[in-house]
Amino acid sequence: MHDYDKYSKILTETVGLNALPVGVKFYEEIPDEYLRAEDHRFCQTVMRARKGETLLLTAEDITCPAAAAALGFKPLPQKLEDGTMLCGYGIFEDPESGINVMKQMPRIEQGRYKAVLAKPLKDFDETPDVVVFEDTAENLMWIALAYLNDKGGRLEFSTSILQAVCVDSVVLPHLKQDINMSFGCYGCRDATDAKPNEALLGFPGNKLNMVVDKLQYLDKQAISRSRAKNVYKSFSKRMTNLKH
Repeated sequence: MHDYDKYSKILTETVGLNALPVGVKFYEEIPDEYLRAEDHRFCQTVMRARKGETLLLTAEDITCPAAAAALGFKPLPQKLEDGTMLCGYGIFEDPESGINVMKQMPRIEQGRYKAVLAKPLKDFDETPDVVVFEDTAENLMWIALAYLNDKGGRLEFSTSILQAVCVDSVVLPHLKQDINMSFGCYGCRDATDAKPNEALLGFPGNKLNMVVDKLQYLDKQAISRSRAKNVYKSFSKRMTNLKH
């Protein structure tokens, strides 16, 4: 049995996260033991989960049409599909650009799931489908490096600066079974308390044990050494001495 409370503490304390790691779980049938997130966007349920709440979102409850399509709850509305809404919000000047973005947006197949749960990772007793973080870029950098420690190589992140929480941080990691990171988007920055210096990262829940293990390795030396900025301090001192 996994100790998700322990995992959450290690993730939070090792890099100094400013909010709780969130677990996301998809359900083929609607469970009745959770509080329904009525009239919520998906990004708003994740926001509340970062603060300690547990919320279940269904097709009946969700208010964001783009996220509803991405989660496979409802078809994409025509005004999003033809770029009208994106141009209306001033996000894209050319409707064709908006159309191309929506055509390439990853989505879960319609009807595959009936509900999605967002709750703090520490409260899970089963493996979440995806683990999501919203935090400063430097904090997320260490989590991404821990993930990279498993096999090395390079990480490739995908985003259209739209649907950052629902697609970039959850749907893509779930479908591709790989990490993804995002700058955030128009919608989540408008609809949640996301800070200007915060970004998003998600990875499959089955990678959690590995990420925690590799993060503990990084904590032995790399994190504290980098944050100490000794190379920068030495450089700054040298530059100061040269001026005098």
